[in-house]
Amino acid sequence: MFKRFFGQKPEEEPKQDKGAAQEQTGKEPKQDKETVQERTGKEPASEQRFNFLQRTRQFFSRMGNTVEQTDTITDALWDQLEEDLLAADVGPHTTGWLMTRLRQRASEERMSTGTQVQRALREELVHLLGKPSPLRFAKQSPLTVILVIGVNGSGKTTSCAKLAHRLTGEGHKVMMAAADTFRAGAIEQLKIWGERVEVPVISQNPGSDPGAVVYDAIQAAQTRGSDVLIVDTAGRLQTKYNLMEELKKLNKVIQKFIPDGPDELLIVIDATTGQNALLQARQFAADVGLSGVIVAKLDSTAKGGFAFAVADDLGVPIKFIGTGEKIEHLVPFEPQQFVAALFAQN
Repeated sequence: MFKRFFGQKPEEEPKQDKGAAQEQTGKEPKQDKETVQERTGKEPASEQRFNFLQRTRQFFSRMGNTVEQTDTITDALWDQLEEDLLAADVGPHTTGWLMTRLRQRASEERMSTGTQVQRALREELVHLLGKPSPLRFAKQSPLTVILVIGVNGSGKTTSCAKLAHRLTGEGHKVMMAAADTFRAGAIEQLKIWGERVEVPVISQNPGSDPGAVVYDAIQAAQTRGSDVLIVDTAGRLQTKYNLMEELKKLNKVIQKFIPDGPDELLIVIDATTGQNALLQARQFAADVGLSGVIVAKLDSTAKGGFAFAVADDLGVPIKFIGTGEKIEHLVPFEPQQFVAALFAQN
């Protein structure tokens, strides 16, 4: 989508039909889970990975129990399910779609018990999130460029550092560019993170031209043999027009070196601000287009249902989620494991 905004021909991507959830998604045989726990005394690996969701699990476990323990499907069941989805910050639009879809399936599939509804809910939630979407790396260039945007306070700069740390651990030679030259302290913050994760940071003085920073960073990355450049960009300028023009300028600079760049345009969203953050992200998506989302601070909220609203509303995949304050607390988003963990018992 963002390539269309930047004047490039967009890549064709297969469209998903919301109304056709796959039967096999979202199912996790209870017997298998019990066998793993009995044998090892530990939770299955998929649940261990999402232990940071303990607060959100309270909503979804209660929701699952309420539905599953209902012998018959009643109006009261539908009302309670809708109330629980909204309480988990799934959002009114996404909740409305889910309720319509579940009622439709209940009728078409002749469901008669809450257990059937609960299974269908998990399937629809997995389908809503889509398939896992790994980072896209450059195919025609030895250097992959990732632009990262997000409003001030969203965790954007910290997420850049976490991503750099993760990619370095995967064997990439990473460099970062401090192109958020307008926010006070942004350059110094990224430089401090760069020292911690041992990733070089290309920067200039505060208030300097972000395009010049990116130009220098690409040259430095190519000279030093880096294969990934993460660009921390300005999250908000004085006007929406200025922000769009700044991103256009950055894109032109990148394309002087890499015609197909940038390879990713990621937005960082603060999960603790819920639906307000979604409104801001929606504006970014409409103005510049996005290729993916990083949901930060998901460990600090009891309303992890926000992830479903993000995927549904923005129409782009969640690539990573922030699971804590440590540098290693950024993990690839895996929809099926995420949904299974939400409904797991505490």
